[in-house]
Amino acid sequence: MNRMTITAIAAALGLAFGTFAAAADMSKSDYDATKDRIKSEYKAAKAACGPLKNNAQDVCMAEARGKESVALAELANFYEPSRNHRRDASIAKAKADYSVAMEKCDDQAGNAKDVCVKEAKAAQTIARSDAKAQRKIADARKDASVDKNDADYGVAKQKCDALAGDVKEACVKDAKAHFGKS
Repeated sequence: MNRMTITAIAAALGLAFGTFAAAADMSKSDYDATKDRIKSEYKAAKAACGPLKNNAQDVCMAEARGKESVALAELANFYEPSRNHRRDASIAKAKADYSVAMEKCDDQAGNAKDVCVKEAKAAQTIARSDAKAQRKIADARKDASVDKNDADYGVAKQKCDALAGDVKEACVKDAKAHFGKS
């Protein structure tokens, strides 16, 4: 790799991490301003579709709507990160990709169109399934974390059983505090 490529990659990584750091500290006014910017970008993209004709205009509009819905879903996830917002962003991407693919299929005819529609539907099914699987994985990790914590607490409590009196009480109290038990 030449020096310019390495510099470009380093700059891109710096910008990416800077965006995530800024998103973590996003205020309500920043959120509202970004939301307004996304809506104005949608209006501009929609206006750019005006001169196009027939299906090209439909594809352009589907792309504009898709970009807006994905951007709004990702913004919600940056502002208030949660499993639901991550899932919503994944589903918004799947819907946007599906809408654009279906519009592009309208340019075709016969078997080519049928194949195009099947591919679009298959891609949407895959994307939705992936979003659902990610949620199940997150739930399983949460359950596993709780199970690990309970097991570690049991071990710590068992160690306290070897002690007696005030020392045992202090040990149990420390174990409860450490493992978040009441």
